[in-house]
Amino acid sequence: MCAFTFSSIFFFWNICRSPIAEAVFRKMATDAGVVDKWRIDSAATSTYEIGNPPDYRGQACMKKHNVPMSHTARQVTKDDFMSFDYILCMDESNLSDLKRKANSVKNHRAKIELLGSYDPQKQVIIKDPYYGSDEDFEKVYEQCMRCCKAFLEANS
Repeated sequence: MCAFTFSSIFFFWNICRSPIAEAVFRKMATDAGVVDKWRIDSAATSTYEIGNPPDYRGQACMKKHNVPMSHTARQVTKDDFMSFDYILCMDESNLSDLKRKANSVKNHRAKIELLGSYDPQKQVIIKDPYYGSDEDFEKVYEQCMRCCKAFLEANS
């Protein structure tokens, strides 16, 4: 059982990696019986994909693994830094952007980290599969599985 009654997690980038991480974490928390103890969402630091669904290759990967995915891209807001406990991102560029945005929010509470920092295989960066193949989406899925499992175990 969780040591807290409610927490939240937020993943960043917004049509490839973060919707996969969001879906994976939601399924893990559901399977563990703790999903109601979490508020789970994802967003982007950019405006490129706002309103769009996840990349079709990511959707196909989640379907293949029987992981439900429902998401519409949105941009991070200042309120997100106040209302989420954790903001987990995929690479150093995301981390830098998020920390810069967080600095403009007085007394923000979100802990901003790389999701890959939880990877037991020490693959800290989750590479963007957008210009890659289905295999690259599979790699993102596998890394998100490892990282989300470790994160959930560390925060349960």
